[in-house]
Amino acid sequence: MDKRRIAVLVSGGGTNLQALIDAQTSGIIQSGEICLVISNNANAYALQRAASANIATAVALKKELGSQEAFEDRIKQLLTDHRIDVIVLAGFMSILSENFTSCYPKRILNVHPSLIPSFCGEGFYGLRVHEAALSYGVKVTGATVHFVNEIPDGGEIILQKAVEILPGDTAEILQKRVMEQAEWKILPAAVEQVCSLL
Repeated sequence: MDKRRIAVLVSGGGTNLQALIDAQTSGIIQSGEICLVISNNANAYALQRAASANIATAVALKKELGSQEAFEDRIKQLLTDHRIDVIVLAGFMSILSENFTSCYPKRILNVHPSLIPSFCGEGFYGLRVHEAALSYGVKVTGATVHFVNEIPDGGEIILQKAVEILPGDTAEILQKRVMEQAEWKILPAAVEQVCSLL
């Protein structure tokens, strides 16, 4: 069976990318193959992780390209050139417009570090999500993998996993636990699920 070709969009360290690479190596992801990693940050450590795994990389910089439209066109061109079937946003710090997301219905996945619909939407990313969960006093948080549409964190949910909040948690400690116990588990599982159905 032909494997679905996956592109991962990244901005930073690439811990979720590493989880995907590891899941591909260990056979959790069998129906897809990571063929391309695109970053909107030329210095993202994620690019080195991709190179170490012999995965093609590309950089698209909005300030160089001049506009959101040109930035998205560049990414679309890269996706076309590499015949990509499925797109995974793994810590990609750029909101994609409807012009982009509408081209790939139910083919773009994102992982978000909370149980959507809590602590999500515009402005909720990175440590901010965990800070909000702690200041609100919730006892359970987690992560969600969802399809991407024109509404930030608004697409249909694919998988969720809950993570307990413990006494003495800081945002940094909680972020690490959510990654280890939820994000790194459900993101590969959701990618395999989506690829296997295409």
